[in-house]
Amino acid sequence: MQFSRALRALPVAACFAATPLVVGSLHAQVRYRVTSDGWLYLEAGKRRVARVLQGAVVSGGASDSAWQAVTIDGWIFQGSVGSASRPGFDLAVTRAPEENLRATPAGALVAKLPVGFRLTKIGDDRHWVHVSRTGWMTSAVLTPLATVASAGTAAPDSQTQAQPAPAPAPADSAVRDSGPARLAHRSALYRAPEGPESGVIAQGAPLRVLGRAGEWSRVAVEGWIKTEDLESTPPGVLEGVSAAELRADPDRYVGQQVRWTLQFLAIEQADELRPEMPTGATYLLARGPLPERGFVYVVVPDASRSLVAALPPLAVIRVIARVRAGRARYLGNPVVDLLSVEVQSQP
Repeated sequence: MQFSRALRALPVAACFAATPLVVGSLHAQVRYRVTSDGWLYLEAGKRRVARVLQGAVVSGGASDSAWQAVTIDGWIFQGSVGSASRPGFDLAVTRAPEENLRATPAGALVAKLPVGFRLTKIGDDRHWVHVSRTGWMTSAVLTPLATVASAGTAAPDSQTQAQPAPAPAPADSAVRDSGPARLAHRSALYRAPEGPESGVIAQGAPLRVLGRAGEWSRVAVEGWIKTEDLESTPPGVLEGVSAAELRADPDRYVGQQVRWTLQFLAIEQADELRPEMPTGATYLLARGPLPERGFVYVVVPDASRSLVAALPPLAVIRVIARVRAGRARYLGNPVVDLLSVEVQSQP
């Protein structure tokens, strides 16, 4: 088993060997933390293929100007991957439109992988598969954590902590935190270069330039907003849990609270085909959690019936719910108990 895993890892090692980071005879491999949502590209600046989430840790290899070769690895549901059709990869994501990659089984989110995304298998554990993939990310969204000696060098003492590596210099400026500046005109704020917009900054707004990479500048903006406009996750409520994860390991999530965005379809009454709900109970038939295309049953308590009765079909709602069953016995859809609901948009 260990020998086969080593063989699978060879393409990744070969990719990094093209332009290694060398310090004497020591090949340094740096681990990076993703400081804001960014994209994994097949090549530096060409064809983005997956979204890597803020807080994820990736392993670095070669660098090219403002770009860094990285390897992402994590755990994905066994039922969400199938055999890859292209040589050099073991698996491909089969669940549309995308599936979660997590740091550990049911752990923190690392990335959102689209259907068809190819992966190298490292191992498996019950319903989960450990996978990896190499690509490129812009250096502007990466902060180095530590330097680790690569194969062929002496192993570090287990009692000695790795020392932080210096931050890579931006492409056109070796100076970080270059000081205050003002915005020349109204501009969009992006979560990452070429990434999605996260807001708009008004002309003349004060900000601080933290670094530059090519045509992009990383900035910090300081200001005030009303506390009532802040949204935080209530204690004990899980974010980012997909219906696919519930179906794959239903016992793990029973009794847990989740926050989902759903598309309301209809109000129904439970019958014998849905033994997870009391017969005659009112429930919402909904699609999601978005952007998933499956269905979810949301059991409505008596106190909330009048509230949901006013929902128009196809309205997008945000709910906090408690998982009653990870998958229904006959149809396989998750069943949850409604705790709160708010309308996000109406058709």
